Amino acid sequence: MKKFILLFIVVLIQQLSSDQLVADTKDYANAFPYKDGSLLNVGSKSFQCDKSTASNKLEIPGISSGESIITHTAYSLVYSEPHEQAKWVAYQLTNSETNNMVKRSNKFISDPMVKTGTAGNKDYAGSGYDKGHLAPAADMGWSSKTMAESFYYSNMSPQEPGFNRGVWKRLEELVREWANENQAIYIVTGPVLTNGLPSIGPDKVSVPAYYYKVILDYTEPSIKGIGFILPNKGSIEPLQEYAVTIDSVEKFTGIDFFPSLPDDQETKIEKLLCLKCWTWNINQNQR
Repeated sequence: MKKFILLFIVVLIQQLSSDQLVADTKDYANAFPYKDGSLLNVGSKSFQCDKSTASNKLEIPGISSGESIITHTAYSLVYSEPHEQAKWVAYQLTNSETNNMVKRSNKFISDPMVKTGTAGNKDYAGSGYDKGHLAPAADMGWSSKTMAESFYYSNMSPQEPGFNRGVWKRLEELVREWANENQAIYIVTGPVLTNGLPSIGPDKVSVPAYYYKVILDYTEPSIKGIGFILPNKGSIEPLQEYAVTIDSVEKFTGIDFFPSLPDDQETKIEKLLCLKCWTWNINQNQR
């Protein structure tokens, strides 16, 4: 039965246009992302890494009219004022940056680069939700400045405690291991922001029903990509259960990921899901 439900949501997502993607979140309340592990590796023999492209900021998604990119030391974002959180956070993570040099600060502060102002502690206090990092603090521990910036409220989103401290944390830890294995990866992550979401606090911070993460390994010899869509609730399921193609995440969010890639590479990488191309034994027992 579960497989039929998963297949149904994929068909539904594929039929949605970009303007329909702002439908009420309760439409997806019982939906789970579809996983297709049958496709094979993108394969380094099919194309080679474009060195000029790799020198650009590959992680930056396409932006819509009226949006502006805020760039911090280690990550960039587009802030959604109606939802009082980032629409996406994007950054490159290298294997050397996974070595934490400074301690976690735990000092949550307003992002000075968001001119309209961000959410604050008064929004989260007593809400029952965690101030969930989008770009994890553990990915930003390579300098005191990047660690401090990771605690900007623009990098926070209301997450169920069981989600933030459980399956989301497991995914963050796994992605760090992938950065170690693949020298460097490009990451875009964020909440799925739609109309009609519940909210918390005086600033009406939206509480997402889903979160996503997309990863690009643009290092030869194994160029590849993968996406994840996870409901905002605790789970003990293996992370593979939430793996989808990047194309599927694009349809679910309306965001164009990795537009700086050459078109032929972007098309091929984003339509394939190869579970065997990634290491999954990390953290799978930490549930």
